[in-house]
Amino acid sequence: MLSRHRQRTASTEGLRSPSPTDPFEDSDYVLSRPSSPDFSSSEREVDSPAAENENPFGDHNEISESNPFSDENEVNDEDKIGGKDESDEDDGDPTMVGQRNVAHAEESAEVEVLYANLDKLGGLTKKIQASLTRLETNGRVVKEAIGPVYNNTKASQTVIQSTVFLQFDDTGANRSSDIDNVSAGIERMQKPMEGKAREEKIIRAGPGKVGIQEYLASLKRTDQALGNMNATNLRVNQQTVGDLNALLVHGTSELQILFHSTLKENVQPVEPLHYITKQLPFPTLPQDKLSILRSIESFLSSSAARDASYDQSESVTIRTYSGIRGPYLTGSLQNLATASISTARKKSPDENYRVDTNGIGTYATGLENIFLAEYQNITAVFSRADWGAAFEITCRKALAEFAKTLRELDSHIKLNITTDCFLAYEIIDIVTPLSLRLDEKTGELKSACVEALKPIRETAKSSLVELLEDVRKRIQNMQVLPADGAAIPLTTAIMTRLQTMILYPKPLYSIMTSLGDGNWYNPNAATASSTSITSGKSFDVGADGRQLLAHYISDTIENLLQNLDSKARILLKNKSILGIFLANNVAIIVGMIQSSDLASVLSASNSPAKWEAWRKRGHSAYLDSWKEACSALLDVQYTSRGARPPSGGQGMIDSAAVIKGLGSKEKDAIKEKFKTFNTTFDELSAKNKSMTMEKEVRSQLAREVAAMIEPLYGRFWDRYHEIDKGKGKYVKYDKGNLAAQLATLDK
Repeated sequence: MLSRHRQRTASTEGLRSPSPTDPFEDSDYVLSRPSSPDFSSSEREVDSPAAENENPFGDHNEISESNPFSDENEVNDEDKIGGKDESDEDDGDPTMVGQRNVAHAEESAEVEVLYANLDKLGGLTKKIQASLTRLETNGRVVKEAIGPVYNNTKASQTVIQSTVFLQFDDTGANRSSDIDNVSAGIERMQKPMEGKAREEKIIRAGPGKVGIQEYLASLKRTDQALGNMNATNLRVNQQTVGDLNALLVHGTSELQILFHSTLKENVQPVEPLHYITKQLPFPTLPQDKLSILRSIESFLSSSAARDASYDQSESVTIRTYSGIRGPYLTGSLQNLATASISTARKKSPDENYRVDTNGIGTYATGLENIFLAEYQNITAVFSRADWGAAFEITCRKALAEFAKTLRELDSHIKLNITTDCFLAYEIIDIVTPLSLRLDEKTGELKSACVEALKPIRETAKSSLVELLEDVRKRIQNMQVLPADGAAIPLTTAIMTRLQTMILYPKPLYSIMTSLGDGNWYNPNAATASSTSITSGKSFDVGADGRQLLAHYISDTIENLLQNLDSKARILLKNKSILGIFLANNVAIIVGMIQSSDLASVLSASNSPAKWEAWRKRGHSAYLDSWKEACSALLDVQYTSRGARPPSGGQGMIDSAAVIKGLGSKEKDAIKEKFKTFNTTFDELSAKNKSMTMEKEVRSQLAREVAAMIEPLYGRFWDRYHEIDKGKGKYVKYDKGNLAAQLATLDK
C-alpha cells in the first residue's frame, strides 16, 4: 500500500512540476513574442490579464484544494523512517480494508479527472500558439500598409515646413517664421480652387460662345493650375486635381470638335481644269480659318493636351486633318484620272501614240498644283516638325489613286506595246520631273512617285526589246513583196516610230543607261536590270545616254535592212528588182533621218557608212542587169593587122575604113552586137520605167547607167556605125539619141 501511495504521490508531484515546453511556464511569454507593428507597453499590460483570465485553471503551478494528492494526504518521511506503517496494524481488520478500498477508488477517480484536465490544457496550448502566429502575420501586414503612409505624411510635413514656415538666410540660419508666411502659403494653395468655378463655366460653355481665344486662355490657365497642384502633392488637392483633369479632357474634346467642323466648311471638290486652263492658283483655306486651326493645333499638340487625349499613338490634329482634306484632294482629281484612262483608248489598232494626246500630263499638272496649295495650308496650320508627316498622310490617298491610274495605263501599254510604248516614255518624262519638283518644294513624296512610276518604267525597258522583235516578226510573216521593187510601208512605219521615240530623249537616256548598251537584243535583259546588275554592260553609270540612243536607232535600222534583204532574196527572184527594193528602202530610211532630229542624234555614230553600204549593195544588184547590154559593146581588135586605132579624143576614127578592113564574119558579128544592144537596151529601159523607184533612187541609178553605157556605146559607135551605111537597120541610136534615151531613165 505504501509503495502504491508513493507512486501516486510521485505522479502527483510530476503533475505539479512545470513542463519545460509549457507555454505558461513564463507569465510574460505571450508579451515577449515579437510582433509587427510594435505595440506600446500599455497595450501589453491590457493583454496580460486577459490572457490569464482566459485560462480555466488559474495558475498552472498550484494544485486545487480538492486534489487528493495535496500535503494533507502526503506521508511524512519521518514517519516512514521511524517504524511501521500504521496501516499495517489494521491489515487484519476487514472494516479497515473496506475503507481503504473506498479511499483508493476515490483517489483513482481524482487521478482520472486530473488526466482529463491535462489533455484540455494541451489543446488550449496549441490554440494559443496558432493565435500568436496569426497575430504576428497580421502585424506584419499592418506595418507594410501603414509604413508608406507614415513616410509620405512625414515627407509632406517636411516640404510644408520648408516652403511655407521657414525662410533661410545666406548662412542657412532660420530668419523668420511668422503668420504672414503661413497665410501667403495657404492663399497660394487655395487660388486654384477659387478659379476652378470660373474656368469650368468658360470651358463648359464651349468655344463657340466665349470665343476661341478666351477658350484657349481658360484651358491654358487650367493646365497651369493643374501643374501647380500636382507639384504640391497634397492629399487635400486630389479632388480638385481630378476636377481640373476632367475639365481639361472636356476642353480638349471641344477643341477637337471645333477643329473638325472648321475643316469641314471647305471640303467641296474643285474642278482642276478651270484653274489649269486659266493658269490660276488652286484655292487654299481662308486666313481666318487657318488662324483658328493654327491656334487649336498649337494647343492640342502641347504635352498637356496629349496627356488628356485618349489616343497617344498619333497626332489627333494630323489624323483629323488628313481624314478630311485627303478625300478633298482625291475627289478634286478624280475627273483627271478618268480622263487619263479614256484618252488612252485607240481609234485605230495600228495608230501610233501621238505626243500629248493623253490626259496624264494634265492630271500630273493638276496633282502638283493642288498638292502645293495643300502644302501651304499645312505650313500655316502645323508646326514645322509636323509639316512632312501631315503632308504625306494627307496626300496619301490621292497619290494612291494616281498610282492606280498609272497601273491601268501600264496595262493598256502592254497590250499595245509597239504603238503605245511612247505613252510610257511620256509618262516617265512627266512624272520624274514632277517628283523632283515636289521634293524640292516640300521635301516629301519623291519616293512615293518613284514607286508609282515603277511599273511604267519596267514596261518602257521591255519595249526596247519588243520593238526589235516586232520588226523581225513582221518581216518574217510577209508572204509577198512588191513586184515593182517599191519600198514596203513597214519601213516608213519603223522610221516613224524612231522619229517619235527621239521626242522623249530624257526618259530614253535613263532607261537605256539602266538597261545597258546592246542589252536590247536580250529578252531577259529588261527584267534582269530591274533586279540586279548581271553583266558589265548592265547599268553602266559612265554611259552616255545620247550615245546609247544612237546605238539603239542604228541597230533598229540594221535589223530592218537585214531582215528585208533576207526576205527579198526568197520572194524576189529578179536581181534588178531586188536591187531596186533595197535601194528604195534605204532611200526612205536616209530621207526620214535627214528630215528629222534623227540626223543630230546619229551624227556622232558611224551609221551613215552602214547605210551607204546597203545602198551600194542595192545599186550593184540593179546595175548587174545592164551588164548584158554593156557586153554587146565589147569587140575584139587585132593589133597585128595594123596600127592600134586611136581611142578617146586622141584622134578621129574613120568608121568606113574600119568596116572596110573587116572580114564578112567580123561584119556579121558587129551587126549582131548592134542588134543585141538595141534589144537589151530597149528592154532594160522599158523595165526601168515600169519599176517604182524613189525619186533620188531613179536619178542616181540613171546617172550610174549612163556613166556605164554611154562611154562604151560611144566608142563602139565611132568605130562601127558605118556598118549599115546610115540606114539605121543595125545602128538604131547615134550617140546623141542614146544620150537622150538615157536621160529618160531619170523620169
